[in-house]
Amino acid sequence: MDGMDQIKTVCVYCGSGPGSSPRFVEAAVALGKTFAENNIRLVYGGGSVGLMGAVAKSTLDHGGSVTGIIPDFLRARENALTQVQEMIVTPDMHERKRLMFERSDAFVALPGGIGTLEELVEQMTWQQLGRHSKPVLLANVDGFWEPLISLLSHMRSTEFIRPSLNIEILKADRVEDILPRLRAAAASAPAGTRQLAPELARKL
Repeated sequence: MDGMDQIKTVCVYCGSGPGSSPRFVEAAVALGKTFAENNIRLVYGGGSVGLMGAVAKSTLDHGGSVTGIIPDFLRARENALTQVQEMIVTPDMHERKRLMFERSDAFVALPGGIGTLEELVEQMTWQQLGRHSKPVLLANVDGFWEPLISLLSHMRSTEFIRPSLNIEILKADRVEDILPRLRAAAASAPAGTRQLAPELARKL
């Protein structure tokens, strides 16, 4: 099975605000269009505002399908997007994150704030612990993730990330590189490690 078949759904973590640069929204819109054109379902946080709304609306505008997963307490604040084909309302953040993980073949972090960082880092943690090998990619729009990339290098040089640990964080500066990189990574992932063991998924 090649990488093209392996990626059917991609989870995008991103800000519920638009950010300061128009490039951020442009990237979110371009990514949504790419998903729709490649018949990839978007899984995302369910909101209709900021980059979150931009990536989802663009996927829908170009004929793609979207699953929104939103906790009940955020429905009003993030203004749940009603047009999506599938909206799942969860009781809490833990359930939201578990479902986002289970329903996605890969993860992309567009620019965002603490919530975006938290979701991204959780996937990196589980990957580091060998719980999954689904591709995780930083969409480094306008160099947004450079400080995090520097921090990871610093953690490695100070030996808090052990030399033996291979953390496979993909990076793309351009939206058009995102899908090819995810597919290449999925194609090279060892078989059988893609799914989180059910007992671990429950502990997430």
